[in-house]
Amino acid sequence: MKRYGLIGRTLAHSFSARYFTEKFRREGLDKEYSYELFELPEIGCVEKLINDTPDLAGFNVTIPYKQQIIPHLDALDAEAQAIGAVNCVKIADGRRTGYNTDIAGIRVSLDELLGSETVDAALVLGTGGASQAVQYVLAQRDIPFAIVSRDAAKGNYTYDDLDSEAISTHHLVINTTPVGMYPKVDQAPEIPYELLTPSHRLFDLIYNPEQTLFARRGAEHGARTMTGLRMLYAQAEAAWKIWNE
Repeated sequence: MKRYGLIGRTLAHSFSARYFTEKFRREGLDKEYSYELFELPEIGCVEKLINDTPDLAGFNVTIPYKQQIIPHLDALDAEAQAIGAVNCVKIADGRRTGYNTDIAGIRVSLDELLGSETVDAALVLGTGGASQAVQYVLAQRDIPFAIVSRDAAKGNYTYDDLDSEAISTHHLVINTTPVGMYPKVDQAPEIPYELLTPSHRLFDLIYNPEQTLFARRGAEHGARTMTGLRMLYAQAEAAWKIWNE
């Protein structure tokens, strides 16, 4: 049996194991493949995991290890190299290759959220590995963007900088941070929601809960919103394709 899984620091929020377990059962693959959650207190533990799990053929990577995993890999595909973040690893013939399937999920989600609309510019909340993937996709679509970070040195704005001008000139707002993720579902990024309008589009990469406080507060002001479940499914299928190539 080939084994796959997800590595991260805390994984109580994750739907990945359920998604793949149901997929394997539905497609009659549950005797051939399994999918498990591997909580690692620090990224160095991935070496022991791989060495102790000879049937491990690949794994997904979530926060906070999408960038930290890279030194533990033998190669990166071109897009993962360009983004500087990995969320999918394939192990074959003793070699570990990193990929980024977040971009597949982001593309599908933006297609559904925006349709044929064009937006003036985007605010990207956060600076981690998921943010890097979002920035990559936005650049491909020629959508200008600004980064919002708690650390002024890492972004174009801090959260305190977000005034009426910033909100009125950026009609797409994307949350790439874990703020609002289960179990802290009563939290949301600290943006001025009262300045949002029906012309705004909000995309939250979080999928648990399915409707985040970020999305709900945006919807209260007429904004069209999407959370991360569609992205999860798309990136999971992209990972499955990579593992079987």
